[in-house]
Amino acid sequence: MHRLPMPRPRTAGRLAPALLALSVSLLIAPGCRAVSAPAAIHWPTQPPPPLNAKDPVLWVALASRLGPTAGGADQAAPLVLQAATGSLSLVDAAGQRRSGTSLRLRWREVPLAKPLLLGRSVLGPFASFESAEQAAMAWRALGVEAQIGYPKDWEVWAVASSKAPQGFQARTDERLVTSGLALEAPAAAGGGSRTATLLEGPMLITAPGGLRWQGGVFPGPFRLQPDAYGGWSLIEQVPLERYLLGVVPHEIGAASPPAALAAQAVLARTWALRNRHRFAIDGYHLCADTQCQVYGDPRLAGGAVARAIQATTGQVLSWKGMPIHAVYHATNGGVSAGFEEVWSGSALPYLQARPDGPAAFAQRFTVPLPAAILPQLLNQGGAAYGADHPRFRWQRLLTAEQIREDLARTGAGVGTPVGLKVLERGPSGRVLALAVEGSGGERVLRLDAIRRTFRQLPSTLFLLVPDRPGAWRIVGGGFGHGAGLSQAGAIDLAARGWSLGRILGHYYPGTDLQPIHSLGGPL
Repeated sequence: MHRLPMPRPRTAGRLAPALLALSVSLLIAPGCRAVSAPAAIHWPTQPPPPLNAKDPVLWVALASRLGPTAGGADQAAPLVLQAATGSLSLVDAAGQRRSGTSLRLRWREVPLAKPLLLGRSVLGPFASFESAEQAAMAWRALGVEAQIGYPKDWEVWAVASSKAPQGFQARTDERLVTSGLALEAPAAAGGGSRTATLLEGPMLITAPGGLRWQGGVFPGPFRLQPDAYGGWSLIEQVPLERYLLGVVPHEIGAASPPAALAAQAVLARTWALRNRHRFAIDGYHLCADTQCQVYGDPRLAGGAVARAIQATTGQVLSWKGMPIHAVYHATNGGVSAGFEEVWSGSALPYLQARPDGPAAFAQRFTVPLPAAILPQLLNQGGAAYGADHPRFRWQRLLTAEQIREDLARTGAGVGTPVGLKVLERGPSGRVLALAVEGSGGERVLRLDAIRRTFRQLPSTLFLLVPDRPGAWRIVGGGFGHGAGLSQAGAIDLAARGWSLGRILGHYYPGTDLQPIHSLGGPL
């Protein structure tokens, strides 16, 4: 597998760091350009540092887009940083210090010394980073410096007026930013500064007893720094192995059998390395929610999780010396999906459609799965691995009104929906293209855009059954995209006595388990 190019943020001249926050923008009238300087694609940021193979440290955003979302800065709730025990300390880019058991930082709107012209060509939105990455690669193949952003949904950005790759449409986003939002520290107690002080980012935060954040406690150290959209991010600098303590129990559950926990640890480690460029445009590696891997309080890991991580320390799953696309999901419903059934892009040899069950099951439900056999799989597939998962089988009801609302949320519409039709299925039986027919036209949803639009659908492994006029019953199986490891399947296999290597080889055939330091190329 070839390493994908690392996107590098395009930086403009440095603005006062205190002002790099949620922007107040003025749209530029057509034909009018208020400043003569070239437009910047985004607010100035710096990419996170490269990872050291001997001791990788991830920059993980515990929170992003910090700042008031509505109303004035004066009425916005302050940003509160609370030490779990003892005190914490903050030092900004100018060397100004604040410390205490908690810090309350206020938001202040401040004019920019010089207006900032933001202008870019935009592809998207995309349903996932993976699909956005494929679009970025298509642009880069044309010699265009493409960057992946996540202002609300995944998008790909390039210099304004860049010609879109074949098969894509680009829109122009241009605005003049005249002010930003700064963070202000109140007057220091005990003889320090008697006036509030604007702080300059990035800010470094240490909390020896941990920082309490959204119900958890995180060791740190931390950074407060601006992102590419004019907001701020709270980032923890986390050693890779400690990061896994906060991921493994939240992704697969701390009570899973040891071999399943070890498999999840290897995959979470591999996924983090393979996706370390995911938020490079914002100055960090990974987020802490479902757009990355769920990362929570590492204290909740427990002994079994810690032992699984320790037993696999530094080990990753590779293909031709590179970290694989270590995707995983809750349950595949009895049949794994190929990469190309989920995201745009070429098939991967280790992520292929295949039945996920004992030999007799695999012989009965061979792939490519004929459409006529899919009802049998959904009705009689209980012999599959992980069949006891609560969403191994499911049903949903979609009404015309729900469909209309779901399409409207994504900025599309077909009038009053009158029909749903599966246009194409993949080798695993999953829906690759779904047509929504309406009084005002037709819209075809493809791959991951299906679940992005109809979020009530646990997977794309389903049948359409007319229920009544204006309503369709969806009969399906599985929860998640279906590619790679099924967590329910891994738990089942581990309980049957399968080893770590056998589980990984089953879900990622042809891959190798190897230490990070032996991977090809720099991290």
